Amino acid sequence: MLTVKTSDLSPAQLQNYLQYAVAPRPICFATTIDKEGNINLSPFSFFNMFSTNPPLCIFSPARRVRDNTTKHTLENILEVKECVINIVNYPMVQQTSLASTEYAKGINEFEKAGFTMLPSQLVKPPRVAEAPVQMECIVTEVIHLGDNPGAGNLILAEIKLIHIKEEILDEEGKIDQAKIDLVARLGGDWYCRVTADNLFKVAKPLTTLGIGIDALPQGVRNSYVLSGNDLGMLGNIEQVPSAEEIDLIRNHPAVKEVLDATIGDAVNRQRELHELAKEMLSRGEVPDALKVVLLES
Repeated sequence: MLTVKTSDLSPAQLQNYLQYAVAPRPICFATTIDKEGNINLSPFSFFNMFSTNPPLCIFSPARRVRDNTTKHTLENILEVKECVINIVNYPMVQQTSLASTEYAKGINEFEKAGFTMLPSQLVKPPRVAEAPVQMECIVTEVIHLGDNPGAGNLILAEIKLIHIKEEILDEEGKIDQAKIDLVARLGGDWYCRVTADNLFKVAKPLTTLGIGIDALPQGVRNSYVLSGNDLGMLGNIEQVPSAEEIDLIRNHPAVKEVLDATIGDAVNRQRELHELAKEMLSRGEVPDALKVVLLES
């Protein structure tokens, strides 16, 4: 394993490691305005939601690594403590990248990138009409993290209004994760796209108390077949099945086939049972999969 001491790296080297490792990162496409009325539009991937009550997002226009200068977004917010956070999806990603070009102060990136300005209702900076979600925010605090190249400036933006395009909503009026077609930043020039075929769910153990991986037999924990994800699903079951429940799984056609084919062959029997359990887990049949791995343990 490569181990590096951050103090031994240049800011550019450190930024490379961090931006490739800490990813994907959502994109804050921020609209700001200075006291003269000059509008700026710029994307930032040092961004996330940090509170629901109050509804608060934080993004960070860091000082430029190459020359330690600050960005127009930060300068604008220090003058006018308002912004709009526009959420970026795939249909607008190339234009968003274009807006990150370091145009001179006073140049409107809406015009350069071909976006449509939409008047906000509560704040001075306009919204990006093409964005699927637009959040009007009041900046409550700016935290400067340093004066060196790469130092961040945390902008705490309290969300006051949220505008959501109806085309990304489901029948219940909630945002459909597949319809919004989000993109996120990775390292270097890399992005990723959240499409329906790469979405998956992991049940949150908020109201349950899983038995834990440590409750599984050693032969299961050290399985050559079951992955950490597989063990995580098994450990999320709330209760170890009874001996009677485990024995009943022998009647499952696939289990019976494995047992009949491996009579007198304990090593292959365990392996094939674990392979069968892995298939069951892939189909969401977690309780039965647990019974299968416990059958010969």
